[in-house]
Amino acid sequence: MAGSQKAKGKAEQAKGKAKEAMGRAVGNERMEAEGRMEGAQGDARQAKEKTKDVFKH
Repeated sequence: MAGSQKAKGKAEQAKGKAKEAMGRAVGNERMEAEGRMEGAQGDARQAKEKTKDVFKH
């Protein structure tokens, strides 16, 4: 389960970065902000899973 959550976090980070870049390229501030938010969600998910791993060992 943890592996799938880590993968989901990485996917959210990548999707967020792409969306942010696309929003910046077309001048859409809302899309850029949504991309930053999705990236932050991915970062949070990754941090949570890393914390779990630390306490697991």
